[in-house]
Amino acid sequence: MNKNKKLLAVFAHPDDESFICGGTLAKYAAEGADITLVSATRGEMGRRMGNPPYLNRETIPAARESELQEACKCLGIRRLIFFDIRDKTVEFQDEESLIGRIEALIHEIDPDVVLTFHEKLGGHPDHCAIGKAATAAFRRAGRGSLYFISFGDSMEYPERYGYTRKDIFKIDIQAHLKSKLASFRAHRCQTEIDESIWRPDKEALSRFGRYEYFIQGSPAVKGQPHDNLFPA
Repeated sequence: MNKNKKLLAVFAHPDDESFICGGTLAKYAAEGADITLVSATRGEMGRRMGNPPYLNRETIPAARESELQEACKCLGIRRLIFFDIRDKTVEFQDEESLIGRIEALIHEIDPDVVLTFHEKLGGHPDHCAIGKAATAAFRRAGRGSLYFISFGDSMEYPERYGYTRKDIFKIDIQAHLKSKLASFRAHRCQTEIDESIWRPDKEALSRFGRYEYFIQGSPAVKGQPHDNLFPA
């Protein structure tokens, strides 16, 4: 059980939490962890506008906010914070200011675990920028454990990215795949174009892997198993 444990996830867009590590968030929420999610933007510049398109640049921010709120319910995330940075401009924000906002949250929440993007492996520039700022904030705050989220099963082969298996945490999310699927469907305007998500549950669930992978971003606690992000 992770009762009274706290997790802070700092991501860039609505859907990052579901598409990349939704199973892990659902797992720890189900075990009693108090989860706070920061979404730096409202994803208003995304190219997916529903299928067929029914949103526009004026209506998409509210739609994506509403969808993220629903996804949080599906995953058991208790607190959602928007930084209200314009989508696709995170990398152009004043870095010190952004670090300071995240550091203040770390001091307020005192999380056991912080999740964010790797500043070089995050892919999208917004991902890398928020990951860089969150990593700096974590190092300044000096508390908890830091992990970088990763895409799919890419970290099943960490050597390709300059890491070893000792750097990787592998979380079994099999029991929480239904929550992950529900959160995918909550992000309706982003997933309607993907038919596999909307097929019967059994078929839709079959597309998900059993594990989600995390890169260790801070020194490991001695003896901590690599199948749990929270130190014993």
